[in-house]
Amino acid sequence: MGFFDKLFGNSSQIQATSELLNEEVFWNIVDLSLQKTNNQDDQERFLIKEIQRLSPKEIIGFRLRTDKLLYDTYNSEMWCAGYIMNGGCSDDGFEYFRNWVISRGKDVYYSAKENPDTLISQYDESIDIYDFESFWYVALEAFSQKTGKELYDYISEDFQFGEGNYPQFEFNWSEEKPETMKGICPKLYDKMWR
Repeated sequence: MGFFDKLFGNSSQIQATSELLNEEVFWNIVDLSLQKTNNQDDQERFLIKEIQRLSPKEIIGFRLRTDKLLYDTYNSEMWCAGYIMNGGCSDDGFEYFRNWVISRGKDVYYSAKENPDTLISQYDESIDIYDFESFWYVALEAFSQKTGKELYDYISEDFQFGEGNYPQFEFNWSEEKPETMKGICPKLYDKMWR
């Protein structure tokens, strides 16, 4: 066994995978990160450290679970919530907004998936933009630190839930007709639309 194998574990044994991390394990890590930190920078550092405890395959699975949760909230209603909360929401902005939703933990995520207007519970007047781009990269960083490799190289081609496979949808609201936004997210609209 060479020096790097001892340092990083035998990374030649890492297989490409499309297997998602067990959902309970995923949410336990995210929820713990919320309990142990009180800002995004600290949460990001905590997540990287915690995810590094997993096996390389599980670290890949953490990223794949994140991508599946992003996939499952790629819809017009969630985009409406992001648009209201951030005063606009580009394609990239919508990715970072949904990463933020995931980073708020299991209960917030599933409530918002059911009804995005429940995100009013996360309103904080000290926050300018509700996004967490770097949440998307915590598993990549943990994987790189643990193995010295690029996580993307180990995502199996049969993984179906990446951003290139997002479902098509028609927007059922528009900024030009604010009442359509209010119809989807009335509490967010009343509190935050400017």
